[in-house]
Amino acid sequence: MAKTGQERSAKAAEKRIEYDEKELRHRVRLGTRQKLDELMVWNSITEINEAVQNLILNAHALGPTLSFQAIESPRHKVQISENVARMFRNESLAELKRDPGDENITSYYSSLANCGLNK
Repeated sequence: MAKTGQERSAKAAEKRIEYDEKELRHRVRLGTRQKLDELMVWNSITEINEAVQNLILNAHALGPTLSFQAIESPRHKVQISENVARMFRNESLAELKRDPGDENITSYYSSLANCGLNK
């Protein structure tokens, strides 16, 4: 006699408990999904879960040093050009001239001298 859908579901649930399976859900943006799709095409993989599992297993097999390189998140490096730095400095100085606030450089240096820190 064939098993009912409920019986198959119960058996699948028992296996998930037995093997300590955990469901992973992850949302990704279009660019990341496109890269995963490419990886799947390159390796003739049709199921996303198989691709993700293979990526995890292969990254782990690389060991701590190489897996770090493989799994490292690409970070954007911010480089401030000399022109931008110069403009920022000039604007900051101009603002301090317009409104020095409670900045008092003369009293700062004299307080250092009084403490014996400015020689």
